[in-house]
Order: sequence, then structure tokens, then C-alpha cells
Amino acid sequence: MDETIGRVLGLLNLLQSRPVWTGTELAAELGVTTRSIRRDVERLRRLGYPIRATQGVGGGYQLGAGKALPPLLLDDGEAVAVAVSLRLAAGGSVAGVGEAALRALAKLDQMLPARLRAPVEAVSSSTLSLDDARGGTGIVPSSRLLELARAIRTPEVVTFGYTAAGPDAVPAERRVEPYRLVSAGRRWYLMAFDLDRDAWRTFRLDRIEAMHSTGFRFARRDAPDAAEFVQTAISQNPYAHVARVRIQAAADTVRSQLPASVASVEPDGDDACILTAGGNSLEFVALHVALLGHEATVLEPAELLPVLRDVGARLARMGRQEPPRT
Repeated sequence: MDETIGRVLGLLNLLQSRPVWTGTELAAELGVTTRSIRRDVERLRRLGYPIRATQGVGGGYQLGAGKALPPLLLDDGEAVAVAVSLRLAAGGSVAGVGEAALRALAKLDQMLPARLRAPVEAVSSSTLSLDDARGGTGIVPSSRLLELARAIRTPEVVTFGYTAAGPDAVPAERRVEPYRLVSAGRRWYLMAFDLDRDAWRTFRLDRIEAMHSTGFRFARRDAPDAAEFVQTAISQNPYAHVARVRIQAAADTVRSQLPASVASVEPDGDDACILTAGGNSLEFVALHVALLGHEATVLEPAELLPVLRDVGARLARMGRQEPPRT
């Protein structure tokens, strides 16, 4: 039985390595008869692998695409390449790829042989993207992402030191029930229930250090929507001012102009939306609302109106200047 399983897995590995194999080629590679190859192909088909057989010149066995992705067999070099690529994708900027790459990386990391971990770490640590080089803001070790992903899946209480925003902030010990990882822009956030503060909280992963899994399981609580919770936390809560403005444009249009970490946008009819954004300066908020290029009505705060008039007057004066002579 072990010999048969090994031979079938070897056949699957060959079929995944190139588009078409003849029965004679497969038999030679595996050291068996073409009759054994036909039997093993039928075994793979019963397991759900769509293997096509064609006759004539250029014909042979071909592994096709099925309704579901079947398990893949990877050699050492392929496993290292996939793991490194997933680590890069997990921290990348392609919409929707980061979280899917992290889930796939967590599955692969669980099965990765110990002998391959060192090559993966070596390639990952010696690889630098331009986004890393431009200040390194928001860069998170993939090991931290993986450990949190495992704790969320278990689920398991974790502890870590966390440094909040501010020049005088110092690390404080936090003990949380991790719920979801959310990527926004080029940053990763953890939504978790803070056990010491008895409340849901959002944590930037690049501000977490000395994280430990405690081994204590917990029962999952009823939780708010993770995407909405994190978006509100990072676009409004940290700021001195929060503005609500009705924009004369469809919500999808305005969302395409702003990162999710900057503001929340909710539809208000087919051709209008409500934008909610925070800022430590009302001038900053006024300028960015104006730059959207749509008609808008301030809903709150009332203090934003005179700021808009002042910014508009200053821009108008600048626009009336004589152009510099060349």
C-alpha cells in the first residue's frame, strides 16, 4: 500500500511539473509499466484530479483545471519560492491580496519542513522593497503576522508590549483576545478584545513588540464588524476634530479617491454620500475635502465653515498673483 501511495504521489508530481506526458515517459520516470500508469491515473481521477488523455502525435496525459483547486506537491525549491512570494505579497499593496496571502502563508508555514525554514528566512530577510526603503513605515515581521493568525484561528489569548501614538508614549503590557487582522493601505491592524480595559481595541502591528501566546483558550465574543471598527478607529478616533460632509458624488466615486484609512464614506442616495474624516487641523480637513473636486455641504462641525472661507480666500489671493517672469 505504501509503495502504491508513493507511486501515485510521484505520478501527480510529474503531471504538475509540465503540461503533457506520454504514458511511456511516465512509466520510464517511475520505473513501472504503462498499465500501472493507467491504473494510477484512474486513482487520481477518483480523488478529483481532472486528468485528460489524448491520442496521436503530441497527445498524452494532461492535468487540467478542476472545479476546486487540488492539493499541490512542491519540491524544496518550489516551497521556498512560494513561501517567500507569499511573505512579500502579505505586505504588499495589491488590493485584496494581502489577507489572502497571509492565510495561504499560514497554511504553508504549518507544513513547511524544518530544513526549509532557514532558506525562507534568509531570502526574506535579505529582500528589500522600495516601500521598505522609503522610511519603513508600517513594516511588520511576517512571523508576527503568522503568530497572530494562528492565535486567531485557535483562538488563544496573547500578550504583547504596545506603544501608542505620541512622542512621549512608552510600551505598555496588553493582554487581548485576538479577533481579526485587517490591512489598510500599507499597514496591518489587529482588532482584539482588551481584557484589562474590557473593551474592543485596534492595534497597529508595527507598534507591537515582545508578543507571546499564552496557551489559554477563550470563547469567541459577539464582535462588531471588523472592517468598520478598524476604519473608524484609524480615520476618526485618534484626531482632535472629526468632520462630516455631504459630497455631491456617488459613494463609489469618492471611495476611489481616498484610502480606506483616511475616511469613511457612506451612500446618501444614488448621487451623494456622507464623508466622515478626522484631522488634528481643520485646515487640513478643509483642504482635502476641497481637493476632491465635488460640491459639498458641511454637516459638522460648524467651526469648519469659517476655516473653509479663510482657506478659500488665501487660495484666491495666491491665484491673483502675477506669474513670475522668466
